[in-house]
Formats: sequence, C-alpha cells, structure tokens
Amino acid sequence: MPIFQYKAVGPSGATKTGVIDADTARDARQRLRKDQLLVSEIKETRGGRKVTRSATGEVQAAGALQRFRDKRAKRSSGMSAKDLDLVSSVTRQLGTMLASGIPLSEAVRAMIDQAGDRRTETMFREIRESINQGGSLADALGQHPRYFNDLFVNMIRAGEATGNVDVVLTRLADYLQYQRTLRRKVVGALTYPVMMICLGAVVVTILMSFVVPKITGMLMDTGQALPWATQVLVTVSDIFKNWWWAMALTIAAISFVIERTYQAGGDGRLWIDRTMLKMPAVGDVILKQSVSRFSRTFSTLLQSGVPAVQSLEITGKVVQNRVISDATDHIRERIMEGADISTPLKATGAFPSIVGYMVSVGEQSGELEQMLDRISSAYDEEIEIATERMTALLEPIMIIGLAIVVGFIVVAIVLPILQVGQVQ
Repeated sequence: MPIFQYKAVGPSGATKTGVIDADTARDARQRLRKDQLLVSEIKETRGGRKVTRSATGEVQAAGALQRFRDKRAKRSSGMSAKDLDLVSSVTRQLGTMLASGIPLSEAVRAMIDQAGDRRTETMFREIRESINQGGSLADALGQHPRYFNDLFVNMIRAGEATGNVDVVLTRLADYLQYQRTLRRKVVGALTYPVMMICLGAVVVTILMSFVVPKITGMLMDTGQALPWATQVLVTVSDIFKNWWWAMALTIAAISFVIERTYQAGGDGRLWIDRTMLKMPAVGDVILKQSVSRFSRTFSTLLQSGVPAVQSLEITGKVVQNRVISDATDHIRERIMEGADISTPLKATGAFPSIVGYMVSVGEQSGELEQMLDRISSAYDEEIEIATERMTALLEPIMIIGLAIVVGFIVVAIVLPILQVGQVQ
C-alpha cells in the first residue's frame, strides 16, 4: 500500500504535516477529511522521499541530493552514529514487546506512533504494510538496508525459523549496544589528539600568515643581513601568505582521493588498512578493535542459529578492515573444503596467536560461541588500555612538536634583533 506525505489544515486553523498509508491519494484525502483535516498538499513518498511515476506507472524516487546520499550510504561500511542509536533503541523495544506477548503488527504500530521524524515513521509504515501482506519480518527489514544490514536481517530470519524472534532481537540489541560502546571508546580516545593537532595547525597558520610577515618586514627594513633561521622563516611565511589556497586545495584533494579509494574497496583499501595496522600506537588499537568486532559478531550470529559459513560471510562485511575481512573470507573457503575454524584462522597471520588457540579450545570443548565472547571481552579491556597508552604517547609528542615550531619562530625573530643591538 502506498504511503503519502501530506500537509493539511486542522479545525483550529493550524497547519499539520504527516504521513498516511492508503491505496490512492483520493483515499488518503477522504480518510484525512474524516479526521477533520483539510488537505492542501499530498504527495506519495518512498522511505521518506518524494516519488514520481513514470509513463509505465513505475515509482521513481525524486531528488538528486537524496539519491546521492543513498548511494553514499550504500557504499559506506557502517551506519552513522545517529542511525546506530535509532536501530539499537528500536530493536530493544521490539524485543521487549514481543517477549511480553504483543503481536508483531501492533509492536510495529507502536514504533510508528513514537517515531521521532517523518522518515522513520514512513519506514515503519512500510515495514508494517509488508508484514500485513504476509511477508516475514526479515524480508520487511531487508527492504531498508540503510538501517538493517545483512547481519540484522539474517539473524531475524534465523529467529523466525526457530520461533525465537524476541530472543534474537534482545541479542541484537545487546550487540548494537556493544558496537556503540566500542565506537565511543575509540572516538573518545582520538578526540583529544585530533583537537590538539587541529588547534596547533590553526595557531601556526595564523602566526605564519599574519603575525610573522609584519615582524620580518620590519627586520628586513633595517638592511642588515638576516640569519639563516630568519631567512627560512621568511620563505615559509611567504609560502603560507601567497600559496595558502594551493595548500588548502592540495589537502582537500588528497583527502578526497583517499576517501574515494577507501570507499571503492579493492587493492587501494587493502593497502590503506594494512598501512593503518602498521602505524605505531594507532595500529594496535585498530587491530584490537577489529578482532573484538570479529569475535562478537561471529559469536552473535552463531548463537542466533545462523550457519558458520554464512556467519563468516556476514562477519567479513561487518568487520570494517580489509585485512581481517580477507582473512575471514579465507577461513570461510577452507571451512567449505572441510577444515575446522582454528587452523585456517592461525594460518592467515592476521589474528594474534592467542585468538587461534582460544578458538581451537572452543571448538574442541563445543563452546565456540562462549569462547568467542570471552575473546571479545578480553580485547575490549585491552582496547581501553591501548587507547590510554596511545593518548599518553601522543600527548607529549604533540606538545614537544608544537614547542619546537613555536621555539624556532621565536629564535628566528629574536636573532636579528640581537644583531641590531650589537651593531649599535
């Protein structure tokens, strides 16, 4: 059933906007009229977007900007923080309602009533309509890949097959909460160093572009031969003053190329990910984060009843690091050939040795899922230690680096002043 976005005037004269599902725009107007709403504008939507119909009646999404956003979201390797918060909250609420015996359709209706924005409301209306037409919850969620990825959909499908959708939803909510916590840990650890670097760059740029040129101009007017340090400072200052736009364009171009190469995947992304893992301090945090995500995702899928081969395929897409992702694909291929999990995992060399031994013990004891959870928990603790160590290492390096730059500027300015004083 199509969904329409409307603008109407209520009995009090106030303007109201919202969405409503109906067979046609005329039916939607009639339903709104019964609610004493006079419709001034109504348009069909798809996932919160305006749509038009072609000559053949095919629905087409309108808006070049929205199509660009959707295409970018599809290329993206993970959800935004806002979307992750939304899906985590909705998943836990659905699981709680289903566990309480509330029918699925009514639970989704509750999500519609409390939707915080029009796009989310439209999405849940489409999900409810798909369920009412006889579709499964997994298929309905699969129509919205921006919010519900392969991991989410396959876990729900496994839960439907075993009759434990509420349990799977609760497990998914815990997993998403873990993802949020892990992301916040890493982002929180990197926030201070990044702010220090940006602040230092801004201070040095202002000094070299505005303050230093005035001082060096006064020194050059004296006619004295300038020390080499001052000459270097004048040259660098001229570059900042006259070529700042070229420097800004170069930085923007390099950032754009790196971002496009990373999003495109292939050998370029593999090289970037491998280089990141080799970086001092930062590489250790990235590796531990990837291993923790691999272990938690794989364990969650196995506990939900998803087969090991399919679980590894999904995990490889979720792990967000090409080195670990390629290793996961290798493990999956070897399992399809009849091997166990631990042997090819050790052979990849991408995982720490302790992970391979713990997985081997888990397989032999028949408690692989629990062992994977222990691995993830252990690495979560190590991530906290590694981030603290990284911050403690980067902070003095940045302070010393900034002190050297500022100190050089001061020395380059003071030396010619001292020379002038000696001559007099």
